[in-house]
Amino acid sequence: MRNKRILSWVGIAFISLAYTACKAPTLVTKTENKAVPVSYTGSQDSTNVGKLSWKTYFTDSALVALIDQGLQGNQELNITLQEIQIANNEIMARKGEYMPFVNLGGAAGVEKASRYTLPGATEEVTEIKPGKKTPDPLSDFRFGATASWEIDIWHKLRNAKKAAAYRYLSSVDGKNFTVTNVVSEIASNYYELLALDAQLEILQRNIDIQNNALKIVKMEKEATRVTELAVKRFQAQVLNTQNLQYDIRQKIVEAENRINFLLGRYPQPVVRTHQNFETLMPTIIQTGIPTQLLENRPDVKQAENDLAAAKLDVQVAKANFYPRLGLSAVLGFQSFNPVYLAKMPKSIITSFAADMAGPLVNKNLIKATYYSANAKQIQAVYNYERTVLNAYIEVANQISRIGNLERSYELKKSEVDALTESINISNRLFASARADYMEVLLTQRDALESRFDLIETRMNQMNATVSIYRALGGGWR
Repeated sequence: MRNKRILSWVGIAFISLAYTACKAPTLVTKTENKAVPVSYTGSQDSTNVGKLSWKTYFTDSALVALIDQGLQGNQELNITLQEIQIANNEIMARKGEYMPFVNLGGAAGVEKASRYTLPGATEEVTEIKPGKKTPDPLSDFRFGATASWEIDIWHKLRNAKKAAAYRYLSSVDGKNFTVTNVVSEIASNYYELLALDAQLEILQRNIDIQNNALKIVKMEKEATRVTELAVKRFQAQVLNTQNLQYDIRQKIVEAENRINFLLGRYPQPVVRTHQNFETLMPTIIQTGIPTQLLENRPDVKQAENDLAAAKLDVQVAKANFYPRLGLSAVLGFQSFNPVYLAKMPKSIITSFAADMAGPLVNKNLIKATYYSANAKQIQAVYNYERTVLNAYIEVANQISRIGNLERSYELKKSEVDALTESINISNRLFASARADYMEVLLTQRDALESRFDLIETRMNQMNATVSIYRALGGGWR
């Protein structure tokens, strides 16, 4: 009957504490909006190149080899791998918090109690055996196990562990997003390098053409058909064109070193395919439907996992308003003389206790933590929506860019063809004295600039295919 009354009082105390403590403040919450447009351009075709492996998407063997090296040696990627390990360790730590803690240890000490205190007066009259009083000073030797366990009645510790698990998944998605960026950056710089090689080759061919024109002008001067002014103008044009090659060579060095940095290695020549850059054909892009971004884009999945973790953080913070129930126990041996430690059962000590406590007055710290967790949750909602919106806009921009670059390339190619033909025409007219030398010079300059523009347009086309592959969430598989 006595035990029942004790349990009844414990139950009443628990209910009272729960009633006074569990009233968490009301919060202003926000739910994420996952709705996206049904298509990019009206098509409902779900075929999506973003799901392709980068080894399938990129067909240049030299580029594939560079990307493979980059995924092994890139420092930023290796840093994110350690962040994954840190997040995994956090799960282990949170999981351990709601398991019982058991410690094994021993202690030794000595105590001299005052005669005019309860312990001192008790020791004075206590006899262990007839004629033998308690030792003075009193030694104390202990050895045993202690255990403590917080009963996770409000799922506070379990929610903290789940939040850590979501952050682990977020770190994995962060690594995948880094992989996507590394792949796209290596590919973009590789195509820029090929474009610079093509421009340098065009420049050197143009120098040869201008040198031949300079020889003709000198012959014309000897025949008194032109003046020294024409010779100097042609000579200046050759020198100007020769000077351009050094700017291109510097850009080649910088592009190579950007690739070397992405690969995590010191400057060295970058192996690349030597082919006519103008013959490279951009990949035919199939963008799928916008809802696939929610699964394909690592940054969207990362934001989604961060949001899930933030929601659980609010539940963890809310649980601080509720009473905490803990259990503790001791099992071991204790004696004032080590000799008696082995004399069982008299040397055995045991204890078991349960404690319960909840916040009653001055809950400002708990409230502040709760409000902050909710504010971070709302931040996570906005971050998720912003990430999804940014993903859609990136794809839409690249779709438009690919279309405009395709039309621009066709026009630029026609311009190059026309100016190339005009060089031959101007040279023939100049040889027959029916055209001024300035027309020849201007035609050569315009033709060179147009060829450069054509190469740059092709480079932008190739980079657009890389950018939309990244925008669709490709590269991390």
